[in-house]
Amino acid sequence: MERHYYWVRTGDVSQWVVTTPVPASGGAFDEPWMFGEGRVLPDPGPIKSQISHPGEKRTFVFSVIEKVPIISEAVAIVFRTLAPDNVQLFPVSVEGESERYFVVNATKVADCIDEANCREVQHYSEEDLFPEYAGEYRWIYGLRIDPSKADGAHVLRPKKFKTAFVVSEEVRDALERVGNLGVSFERVTAPDRGPAEQCA
Repeated sequence: MERHYYWVRTGDVSQWVVTTPVPASGGAFDEPWMFGEGRVLPDPGPIKSQISHPGEKRTFVFSVIEKVPIISEAVAIVFRTLAPDNVQLFPVSVEGESERYFVVNATKVADCIDEANCREVQHYSEEDLFPEYAGEYRWIYGLRIDPSKADGAHVLRPKKFKTAFVVSEEVRDALERVGNLGVSFERVTAPDRGPAEQCA
């Protein structure tokens, strides 16, 4: 039986807003987007994040600018258990919080986008502001992936559309059991295109 996959996105629920992580010693990373590149990273050392807008504390959120996945210890256990070969977990201290949090770096990239079954795709061209992205996806509506090309991964980022943080049904179910999530899950397998499932 084919595995179902879900695009994890910021949920439409009340939640705190957390900034993109930076070195705890000060300054910023040369590549603040590196946690969304789908590659194995060297240990960044101690990192921290601030709360840019107070709100309800959640167990899984994305940072406000670079959309870095930031998770609680309970959610980290899910990724350690189900996807140890697909992620790196880097401890991050969140301003004013004694609880442990982690950045999730998805290290698996799969060439799995099922373009023919996506609702709408938009590509970068050589005339765009960033010609180095020519041929990659600017945005995809109604994203669909081919699960047979996911190489059995439980967490991945699709090649040429690494914006999408995708998890397997097993991971989604385990995250829902943790609860208090600030994310929603949009199924990206099978033909139906229902609304994203909100989790609170």
